Order: sequence, then C-alpha cells, then structure tokens
Amino acid sequence: MNASHGASRVVALVPAAGMGVRLGENKPKAFVPVGGSPMLALAVSGLIDSGSVDEVVVMVPAELVDETRALLPVSNILVHVVIGGAERTDSVRAGLNAAPDADFVLVHDAARALTPHSLITRVVDELRAGAQAVIPALPVTDTIKAVNATGAVVGTPDRASLRAIQTPQGFEAALLRAAYATGTQATDDAGLVELLGATVRTVPGDALAFKITTPLDLVLANTLVAQDGTTGTREAVTTR
Repeated sequence: MNASHGASRVVALVPAAGMGVRLGENKPKAFVPVGGSPMLALAVSGLIDSGSVDEVVVMVPAELVDETRALLPVSNILVHVVIGGAERTDSVRAGLNAAPDADFVLVHDAARALTPHSLITRVVDELRAGAQAVIPALPVTDTIKAVNATGAVVGTPDRASLRAIQTPQGFEAALLRAAYATGTQATDDAGLVELLGATVRTVPGDALAFKITTPLDLVLANTLVAQDGTTGTREAVTTR
C-alpha cells in the first residue's frame, strides 16, 4: 500500500552532491553506474518501488540539476531535484527546505543503491507506529579496536553492543528540522537527533543495503546485479 493511503506524508531526501574520492571515479559518486544505471537512479527507484514514500527530493550540484532530472525514473510519485551544498549537512538542509509539508522524513544514501524495498518499509512502519527516529542496524561481526593518534590500541569495545548503521534513516520531520537548526556537525543524521536527547530506535538492517564506497564495493554491486538479472529486483536475501 502506498504511503499516500496513510495519515502522514513521507518524504525521502537523497543527498547526491559528494564526489566519493575513495571510489576513484572522476564524477560524483551517485552518478557512477551499477549494472548500467547510475546509483542515484537505482536508489530513487528503490524508494519509489517500496510503496512507502509519497515524495522524493534529490540534492545535487548545481551543474548537474538538468542531467539528474533526465536520468531519474518517471513515476506517479513526485520526484524533484534541488541544488545541494558543499557538505552533506548542507544538502540535507536544502532537502528539508524543499519538503515543508513532510510529516516524516527519510534520509537515504544514493550509494546504498541495492537497498531492499522491505528495509525501506520497515523504517516507515516503525515511524508510523510512533517512533521519533528510526535507523537500520546490523550486528558488528569484526572485532573493533579503539586507537590513539599514534595507532596504539587503547581499548576493545564489546561488539555485542555495537551496530553498523545503514540508511534510510527515518525521523519525525519536526525533530530532524530541530536537529539541523542547531548547526551541529555529525557523521549521520541520527547523531544530530541523539544530541537533542531523542530516542533513536533500530530496526534490522540488510546486507544488500551496503554502501558502495570503494572499487571493491563497486565490483560486488555489479556482480550482484548481474546475478540478479535485473536492477529492479530488490527483495532481501539475507537473514534478518
């Protein structure tokens, strides 16, 4: 069922202005193809096809606005493109300004191009059930070490209490606006919300929602799409 059938409006923001230096490409990372389609197009299609959002706002560099509009999928859901900022936080702020009527906001990395539809729906369902902030999380499987400036180990956190966080991250729109109004910097949107003292809930993540950051990630993504036979298939294949 589409989100428009519910009582609240869900708007997904997709920051896509970063260059992604670690990927080794000479273009913004969101425009690098996976299986022949730009990551950005795949990410937006996934949001639309989940049936859980009412609108998508994409934030890109000014010089790529027209190109972005041409590559995004045609849909009965409103998808529009706005100019992003120099930093991710600037882009999300621009997206929030373009979605003044949102009740709930999702912030989704374009680089998580293979995110299953079911994961997007889980986040939205948790918001509709009353959560203020929701993030997908996976248990950490590697041992994690804390190190100092010289590289010496200073501690070993218990990985049983650690989680790797994915997107989309979902929020009550008013809460996320308040978090961004502080002007504070954080590595993710949930981090800003945590500083306000709000409770951030987790839902099970999915291995397919990995972030395409390095050349090896890109190889994996292309291999998965080739095995799938289509970039449109987003059903989760991992254990929750």
